[in-house]
Amino acid sequence: MQLVVGRVGRAHGIKGEVTVEVRTDEPELRLGPGAVLATEPAQAGPLRIETGRVHSGRLLLRFEGVRDRTGAEALRNILLIAEIDPEELPEDPEEFYDHQLMDLDVVLTDGTEVGRITEISHLPSQDLFIVERPDGSEVMIPFVEEIVTEIDLEEQRAVIDPPPGLIDDGAEIASGRDGDSGGEGASGGEGASGGDGASGGDGASGGGDATGKDGG
Repeated sequence: MQLVVGRVGRAHGIKGEVTVEVRTDEPELRLGPGAVLATEPAQAGPLRIETGRVHSGRLLLRFEGVRDRTGAEALRNILLIAEIDPEELPEDPEEFYDHQLMDLDVVLTDGTEVGRITEISHLPSQDLFIVERPDGSEVMIPFVEEIVTEIDLEEQRAVIDPPPGLIDDGAEIASGRDGDSGGEGASGGEGASGGDGASGGDGASGGGDATGKDGG
């Protein structure tokens, strides 16, 4: 199974390094030296990571064969995709991979049906469940522990306790998302969902890495 683990940003310096928007809760595993990653678009890869380091809070990677700023800039906005075993689970029990969360039924604490998770969006501040309502409208549910109180994979459901107005005004929320659609990286995290940052897969690869409920 393929998961989006990062997105290449701008070039850093003149020796081929690039900044990377990390979309995994396990960067040391997915984005370490020697890792070979598929890409979207596919013709840009595969890419093998030669070196990696953190600079001013950002991950910098250099890929084999990329030796200058021109080569690094050519990789900008490419999605980095890792192959994982579909049976593999995140080490943290409070985290989940995107594919585990997709299509879960979303219900209130009293059992009232809200809808079905159709997408997981990874934003810089938090992860979001994109939930399709029975009437076809969409609502965005922040994947934070104050709202998502339980993920029950056996019952295939997510239990939420939303604040007033979060799901009562779904049309407005959905339209707000549409206005945001030009923004970068709405749904590609490798991340597993469930702890810090839910994971959202990019359309090309069926998901991101682990996603977790954010404490805040």
